[in-house]
Amino acid sequence: MSKAENLQTGHVGLNVTDLDRSLAFYREVFDFEVLGEGKEEGRRYAFLGRGSRLLVTLWQQSEGTFPAGLPGLHHLSFQVDSVEEVRATEEVLRTLGAEFAYDGVVPHGEGATSGGIFFTDPDGIRLEIYAPTGADAAAAPTTGAPTCGFF
Repeated sequence: MSKAENLQTGHVGLNVTDLDRSLAFYREVFDFEVLGEGKEEGRRYAFLGRGSRLLVTLWQQSEGTFPAGLPGLHHLSFQVDSVEEVRATEEVLRTLGAEFAYDGVVPHGEGATSGGIFFTDPDGIRLEIYAPTGADAAAAPTTGAPTCGFF
């Protein structure tokens, strides 16, 4: 395979246990639009994005909760422009009863200006929303390791 000069992540596919519940969560938290949907029993899915850009696909084909201790996805991160946007999303998540890894906006590491919120979706998938600056007012919750490591 040749080296592509403009290689970038296309979209992330996530297995979920209840498509309706996850679809409501991701639309409310991230303001995603449904770009496509499969409603056939045993083959339910949703393609989510903004405008015409596909960002996340949800596949109803799993049971249980996300196993953070097994190989695979560590966490899924989304960048926004400002820490104010992070805080606004935090409020939405609190109304939804989301579980947070840390209380409020935290920096990515000691002395870092970037940071955000770290939480889980209804299936326990670890998620992050962060801003590149504005998080340096708080101490990092983990010494010597990145906060985004969910340590």
